[in-house]
Amino acid sequence: MERYLVLENGSVYIGEGFGSAKVVSGEIVFNTGMTGYQESLTDISYFGQILTFTYPLIGNYGINRDDYESLKPTATAIVSHEIARRPSNWRQQMSIAEWAEKMDLPGITGIDTRALTKEIREHGVMKAAIVDEITDETVANLQDIQPITNEVAKMTTKTTYVNPTEGLSIALIDFGLKNSILRSLAKRGVNVMVFPADVAAQTILDMDPDGVLLSNGPGNPESVAHILPVIRELEAKLPLMGICLGHQLFALANGAETYKLKFGHRGFNHAVRNLVKDQIDFTSQNHGYAVAAESIIGTNLEITHEEINDHTVEGLRLKNRPAFSVQFHPDAAPGPHDAEYLFDDFLAMIVATKKGQKQHA
Repeated sequence: MERYLVLENGSVYIGEGFGSAKVVSGEIVFNTGMTGYQESLTDISYFGQILTFTYPLIGNYGINRDDYESLKPTATAIVSHEIARRPSNWRQQMSIAEWAEKMDLPGITGIDTRALTKEIREHGVMKAAIVDEITDETVANLQDIQPITNEVAKMTTKTTYVNPTEGLSIALIDFGLKNSILRSLAKRGVNVMVFPADVAAQTILDMDPDGVLLSNGPGNPESVAHILPVIRELEAKLPLMGICLGHQLFALANGAETYKLKFGHRGFNHAVRNLVKDQIDFTSQNHGYAVAAESIIGTNLEITHEEINDHTVEGLRLKNRPAFSVQFHPDAAPGPHDAEYLFDDFLAMIVATKKGQKQHA
C-alpha cells in the first residue's frame, strides 16, 4: 500500500506501508547504527519519535524475545530504505513486518533515507507524519501539532520493584530505563531497587542503598526539574552515577545548563575521548539534548569526556563528591562495549566510599 512521509517543511517522501495502517505523527530523527533496530525501537528514549534507519537494509535477522529494551515499541513509526523479505537468524521468531503489525506500529519502506537524513541534518529535527493521502491541510495541520511533553511521567515505572542479589545495593531512578542497564548490573551481582521518577530522596535513603543510578529517558531534561533537589540531596550522601538523561539531570542539579541539539546523536559508532584516562571509546548514543560546556564554569563539575566530532560534553564528575555521569550508554545494547568499564568504576567508587566511611567512623 502506497503511503506518504510528510515533513513540516513541506517535503514529501513516497514509500510502501507495512505494519499498522494507522496515521501517526511525531518528531522525525535518524539512527546511524548498522544493527540494533529491535533495541532502538523499544528504547524508551525514542518515545514519540518517528525513527529513520540510515542503514539501507532493516530486519535481516528478524525479531527475537531477548533483544527488547522495554516490553513493546516506544517509537511512533519506522522509516527504512528496505526491509528484509526473508530474515535469517537462529534466534528469530518473526519478521520485522510481522512484528510491526502485531505491535500496531506503522512503518514505511522504499524511502530514500540518505536524502531524508541529509534534510534532517540541514534543517534539524522536524515534525513529520505518515499518511495515506496528502491534502491542502496536511502540512498546516502538521505544523500546528504540539510536541509531546511530560514524557518521563508517562514512561517511568509506576511502582518500586527489586532485582535482588546479595551484592552491593543500588537505587535506580527510572526515567525511561533500558533493560540492558539492569542486565549490566545483574552481571556484576548488584542488588537493584528501581524507583519511579517522582520518588522522594528520603524514600530512597530509608532503603539504605550503597549508591544511586540515574537512568536514561526521553524528552527535555528541563521538564523533569522536580527531581533536581532530590539528586542534590542524594549525591550529598551517596555515590551517584547518571546515564544519558540522568547525565543531563545531574548537570542541571549542579548548576549547569542544557540545550537542544540540531539533530542529536543517535547511533552506535560515536567516538568519545576520555579526558581522564586519555583514551578513545566508541559508544552507543541516543539523545537530542546536551550539556552546555560553557555553563560548567563556576560549578563544582568538571568535564571528563567529550565527543570527538562536535566536542559536546559526554561526561562529568563532581570535584567534591563521588558522583559522575556520562551522556552515552556504557551498557551499549547494541553497540561497542568499550565503555562498559564505567559500571565497574562506579562499583569501585562505592566500595572506596564505604571503606573511607568506616575509617572515619
